[in-house]
Amino acid sequence: MLNNAPDAAHYPVDPTRSDLVEEFRRSPKGPHSRELQMLLHRMRWESPGGRYVLYAVEPGKRWMLGKLPGKCNAPVELMHNRVYDSPAAAEWDVFKLRWEALTGQALTEPAIGN
Repeated sequence: MLNNAPDAAHYPVDPTRSDLVEEFRRSPKGPHSRELQMLLHRMRWESPGGRYVLYAVEPGKRWMLGKLPGKCNAPVELMHNRVYDSPAAAEWDVFKLRWEALTGQALTEPAIGN
């Protein structure tokens, strides 16, 4: 597990590292290599506003993607067009969104379980 690695927040994202993409796609919950842990840390903490969250539409059955607001007490922005039947499918979709935001390149790998 990655514990406050000072270089993780500034981990350089190499868009050619398809090995890290595939590692996450195969096992979104881990265990993850140190390099993937650093990439995920960078992706998850890139900016305070706009972080993705999963909203339980039907607890344990269906989830909807949401975005946290940039300021306190503002509502979460729910994305009604992004509903998932498994947490793995949702996590893969969020990974792809974060990857594209950091690299400017869209991932076209197949969906997981949805």
